Amino acid sequence: MKNRKAWLAVLGAAVALLLVPPLVSAGGEETGPQIRGLRMMVPNSPGGGYDITARTAVKAIEDAGLNGNIEVFNLPGAGGTVGLGRLVNERGNGKLAMSMGLGVVGSTYTNKSPSSLQDTTAIAKLTEEADIVVVSKDSPYQTIQELVEAWKADPGSVPVGGGSAPGGPDHLAPMLMAQAAGIPPSRVNYIPFDGGGELMASVLGGKVGFGVSGIGETRDQIASGALRALAVTSPQRVPGIDAPTLKESGVDVSFTNWRGVVAPPGLSDSDRDRLIGLFTRLQDTPQWRDALQRNGWTPAFQPGDDFAAFLKSENDRVAAVLKELGLA
Repeated sequence: MKNRKAWLAVLGAAVALLLVPPLVSAGGEETGPQIRGLRMMVPNSPGGGYDITARTAVKAIEDAGLNGNIEVFNLPGAGGTVGLGRLVNERGNGKLAMSMGLGVVGSTYTNKSPSSLQDTTAIAKLTEEADIVVVSKDSPYQTIQELVEAWKADPGSVPVGGGSAPGGPDHLAPMLMAQAAGIPPSRVNYIPFDGGGELMASVLGGKVGFGVSGIGETRDQIASGALRALAVTSPQRVPGIDAPTLKESGVDVSFTNWRGVVAPPGLSDSDRDRLIGLFTRLQDTPQWRDALQRNGWTPAFQPGDDFAAFLKSENDRVAAVLKELGLA
């Protein structure tokens, strides 16, 4: 009898375990399927836009209880195409994703990369963000008009730094600015840096006349007074940034950057769906909403096939712009 009671107790415990609802996060939300051992690659240096986006998204995912620990690692080089090559070579690996954006699209052309974003699995577009024109606090340029006048007078003597390789957003934005100001793009002295972290050090050190980068990479230095914001590239002013748009300053340019996540090619349907589902669930978390507001990012979520179609259209657009500027 005792043995029978013990056996029934064990059986009851097993049934109860099977009936336990899915794991919930600290906030009471269902976590969904976990991706154990997930890693996020950043194809530029620490402090750059892809790095900030990746680490911010991963922290929001973990804090919201959507997934366990996610390793973030950097593999910089050649405007993001070194990381892109590694990603494409990881065919079928459903535990690897890469933070990326518009810069990688252009870099595949300017670096003659054997791999392109068309070779990856599109997971999600996450954000859009204005670029910003900044100078150090010691710069002689107090306004965007003063900077443009000096630039027009002698383009080579006013080097511009960007946190992306030629063909990336921080390169395209000043090239379009030059074109609008009547400066031949061939005369622009553009100095590329591997990410916003390296760029900001050069702007602060006076090694370039001005810098063009994402707001997320510059916001803290602007707030501290180390950098002066002269203009934003977006169609409208950016809340929290005391700077006009280029258009209202007489430079007819409207430009925004975007960032997203891709994965290796050849994923199984289940692995692809798990990754898309993870970033879909992220959108409704207070952690991610707070991060968007804090960094001045515009939500621009596009999952899966929609993001793949967007990547194709951006690839065509960037190729046309580079050709027009004589850069491809």
